[in-house]
Amino acid sequence: MSPTNPTSPAMSQKVGDDALQAKTGKNWEEWFAVLDQAGAASMSHSEIAQHLYGELGVDGWWSQMVTVGYEQARGRREKHQKPDGYEVSVSKTVGVPVDALFAAWQDDAVRNRWLQEPGLTVRRATPGKSMRITWPDQTSVTVNFYAKGEGKSQVAAQHGKLPDAEAAARMKAWWAKALARLQSALQA
Repeated sequence: MSPTNPTSPAMSQKVGDDALQAKTGKNWEEWFAVLDQAGAASMSHSEIAQHLYGELGVDGWWSQMVTVGYEQARGRREKHQKPDGYEVSVSKTVGVPVDALFAAWQDDAVRNRWLQEPGLTVRRATPGKSMRITWPDQTSVTVNFYAKGEGKSQVAAQHGKLPDAEAAARMKAWWAKALARLQSALQA
Protein backbone atom coordinates (compact mmCIF):
# COMPACT_ATOMS: atom_id res chain seq x y z
CA MET A 1 0.00 0.00 0.00
CA SER A 2 1.31 3.43 -0.82
CA PRO A 3 1.45 6.31 1.68
CA THR A 4 -1.12 8.17 -0.42
CA ASN A 5 -3.67 5.36 -0.30
CA PRO A 6 -6.52 6.62 1.94
CA THR A 7 -6.81 3.22 3.62
CA SER A 8 -3.10 3.13 4.41
CA PRO A 9 -2.11 3.63 8.04
CA ALA A 10 1.48 4.30 6.93
CA MET A 11 1.26 8.00 7.69
CA SER A 12 0.07 7.50 11.25
CA GLN A 13 1.00 4.01 12.41
CA LYS A 14 4.30 2.90 13.85
CA VAL A 15 3.39 -0.78 13.53
CA GLY A 16 3.99 -2.29 10.10
CA ASP A 17 2.07 -5.03 8.32
CA ASP A 18 4.61 -7.73 9.25
CA ALA A 19 4.46 -7.00 12.98
CA LEU A 20 0.68 -6.70 12.93
CA GLN A 21 0.36 -9.98 11.01
CA ALA A 22 2.69 -11.73 13.46
CA LYS A 23 0.76 -10.56 16.54
CA THR A 24 -2.84 -10.63 15.27
CA GLY A 25 -2.90 -12.95 12.28
CA LYS A 26 -3.91 -10.19 9.84
CA ASN A 27 -2.27 -7.20 8.17
CA TRP A 28 -3.77 -3.69 8.06
CA GLU A 29 -5.71 -4.20 4.83
CA GLU A 30 -7.22 -7.44 6.12
CA TRP A 31 -8.24 -5.82 9.43
CA PHE A 32 -9.80 -2.88 7.60
CA ALA A 33 -11.87 -5.29 5.49
CA VAL A 34 -12.97 -7.28 8.58
CA LEU A 35 -13.97 -4.10 10.42
CA ASP A 36 -15.77 -2.61 7.42
CA GLN A 37 -17.74 -5.88 7.09
CA ALA A 38 -18.62 -5.71 10.81
CA GLY A 39 -20.01 -2.18 10.44
CA ALA A 40 -17.21 -0.49 12.38
CA ALA A 41 -17.68 2.70 10.36
CA SER A 42 -20.71 3.44 12.55
CA MET A 43 -19.27 2.12 15.83
CA SER A 44 -17.65 4.15 18.60
CA HIS A 45 -13.99 3.65 19.48
CA SER A 46 -14.97 1.51 22.48
CA GLU A 47 -17.35 -0.61 20.40
CA ILE A 48 -14.67 -1.30 17.77
CA ALA A 49 -12.07 -2.20 20.39
CA GLN A 50 -14.56 -4.41 22.24
CA HIS A 51 -15.52 -6.16 18.99
CA LEU A 52 -11.86 -6.87 18.27
CA TYR A 53 -11.17 -8.04 21.81
CA GLY A 54 -14.38 -9.80 22.77
CA GLU A 55 -15.65 -11.16 19.46
CA LEU A 56 -12.41 -11.67 17.52
CA GLY A 57 -10.00 -12.50 20.36
CA VAL A 58 -7.44 -9.77 19.68
CA ASP A 59 -5.22 -8.97 22.69
CA GLY A 60 -6.15 -5.74 24.53
CA TRP A 61 -3.16 -3.63 23.42
CA TRP A 62 -3.43 -4.86 19.83
CA SER A 63 -7.19 -4.30 19.76
CA GLN A 64 -6.53 -0.64 20.65
CA MET A 65 -3.77 -0.38 18.02
CA VAL A 66 -6.02 -1.82 15.30
CA THR A 67 -8.93 0.40 16.39
CA VAL A 68 -6.85 3.59 16.22
CA GLY A 69 -5.35 2.53 12.88
CA TYR A 70 -8.82 1.89 11.50
CA GLU A 71 -10.14 5.23 12.76
CA GLN A 72 -7.19 7.09 11.26
CA ALA A 73 -7.43 5.28 7.94
CA ARG A 74 -11.15 6.01 7.71
CA GLY A 75 -10.73 9.69 8.56
CA ARG A 76 -12.34 9.41 11.98
CA ARG A 77 -9.19 10.27 13.93
CA GLU A 78 -6.21 12.43 13.09
CA LYS A 79 -2.58 11.72 13.87
CA HIS A 80 -1.85 12.42 17.57
CA GLN A 81 -5.59 12.60 18.38
CA LYS A 82 -6.75 11.00 21.63
CA PRO A 83 -10.19 10.99 23.27
CA ASP A 84 -9.25 13.99 25.44
CA GLY A 85 -7.39 16.05 22.82
CA TYR A 86 -4.13 15.66 20.97
CA GLU A 87 -0.88 14.25 22.34
CA VAL A 88 2.71 14.37 21.12
CA SER A 89 5.93 12.80 22.36
CA VAL A 90 9.53 13.83 21.88
CA SER A 91 12.59 12.13 23.32
CA LYS A 92 16.30 12.86 23.49
CA THR A 93 19.29 10.82 24.59
CA VAL A 94 21.79 12.86 26.58
CA GLY A 95 25.38 12.07 27.58
CA VAL A 96 24.81 12.38 31.34
CA PRO A 97 23.64 9.96 34.06
CA VAL A 98 19.89 9.79 34.65
CA ASP A 99 20.18 11.56 38.02
CA ALA A 100 21.82 14.59 36.38
CA LEU A 101 19.15 14.63 33.69
CA PHE A 102 16.38 14.48 36.29
CA ALA A 103 18.05 17.26 38.31
CA ALA A 104 17.98 19.54 35.24
CA TRP A 105 14.18 19.22 35.31
CA GLN A 106 13.73 19.25 39.08
CA ASP A 107 15.73 22.41 39.88
CA ASP A 108 13.61 25.45 38.93
CA ALA A 109 16.59 27.72 38.19
CA VAL A 110 18.32 25.15 35.97
CA ARG A 111 15.07 24.19 34.23
CA ASN A 112 14.18 27.82 33.48
CA ARG A 113 17.52 28.33 31.69
CA TRP A 114 16.89 25.69 29.04
CA LEU A 115 13.11 25.14 29.08
CA GLN A 116 12.23 28.85 28.93
CA GLU A 117 8.62 28.30 29.97
CA PRO A 118 7.69 30.00 33.24
CA GLY A 119 4.50 29.23 35.08
CA LEU A 120 4.41 25.46 34.90
CA THR A 121 3.49 23.40 37.96
CA VAL A 122 5.23 20.16 38.86
CA ARG A 123 2.41 18.06 40.30
CA ARG A 124 4.44 14.97 41.09
CA ALA A 125 8.05 13.91 40.75
CA THR A 126 9.66 10.52 41.29
CA PRO A 127 13.44 11.06 41.37
CA GLY A 128 15.23 9.57 38.39
CA LYS A 129 11.96 8.18 36.98
CA SER A 130 9.20 10.65 36.08
CA MET A 131 7.47 13.99 36.47
CA ARG A 132 3.87 15.07 36.02
CA ILE A 133 3.53 18.72 35.02
CA THR A 134 0.62 21.07 34.45
CA TRP A 135 1.60 23.43 31.64
CA PRO A 136 0.65 27.13 31.95
CA ASP A 137 -2.26 26.61 29.51
CA GLN A 138 -3.56 23.75 31.73
CA THR A 139 -2.46 21.01 29.31
CA SER A 140 -0.58 18.06 30.75
CA VAL A 141 3.07 17.01 30.37
CA THR A 142 4.49 13.68 31.49
CA VAL A 143 8.25 13.36 31.51
CA ASN A 144 9.96 9.98 31.83
CA PHE A 145 13.66 9.34 32.43
CA TYR A 146 15.57 6.21 31.39
CA ALA A 147 19.14 5.14 32.15
CA LYS A 148 20.86 4.08 28.93
CA GLY A 149 24.14 2.84 30.31
CA GLU A 150 26.97 4.50 32.17
CA GLY A 151 26.93 8.26 31.66
CA LYS A 152 23.99 8.20 29.23
CA SER A 153 20.25 8.64 29.68
CA GLN A 154 17.07 9.45 27.81
CA VAL A 155 14.24 11.84 28.52
CA ALA A 156 10.81 11.49 26.90
CA ALA A 157 8.31 14.35 27.15
CA GLN A 158 4.69 13.56 26.38
CA HIS A 159 2.44 16.62 26.04
CA GLY A 160 -1.28 15.84 26.11
CA LYS A 161 -4.71 17.44 26.16
CA LEU A 162 -3.70 19.76 23.33
CA PRO A 163 -6.74 21.36 21.65
CA ASP A 164 -6.09 20.54 17.97
CA ALA A 165 -3.70 19.14 15.36
CA GLU A 166 -2.10 22.55 14.81
CA ALA A 167 -1.26 22.89 18.51
CA ALA A 168 0.09 19.32 18.51
CA ALA A 169 2.41 20.03 15.55
CA ARG A 170 3.54 23.31 17.12
CA MET A 171 4.30 21.67 20.48
CA LYS A 172 6.09 18.71 18.89
CA ALA A 173 8.48 21.15 17.18
CA TRP A 174 8.76 23.24 20.36
CA TRP A 175 9.67 20.21 22.48
CA ALA A 176 12.28 19.06 19.96
CA LYS A 177 14.00 22.45 20.29
CA ALA A 178 13.64 22.50 24.08
CA LEU A 179 15.20 19.06 24.48
CA ALA A 180 18.02 20.05 22.12
CA ARG A 181 18.67 23.07 24.40
CA LEU A 182 18.66 20.72 27.40
CA GLN A 183 21.15 18.43 25.71
CA SER A 184 23.43 21.36 24.85
CA ALA A 185 23.24 22.72 28.40
CA LEU A 186 24.11 19.37 29.99
CA GLN A 187 26.80 18.30 27.56
CA ALA A 188 28.58 21.68 27.42
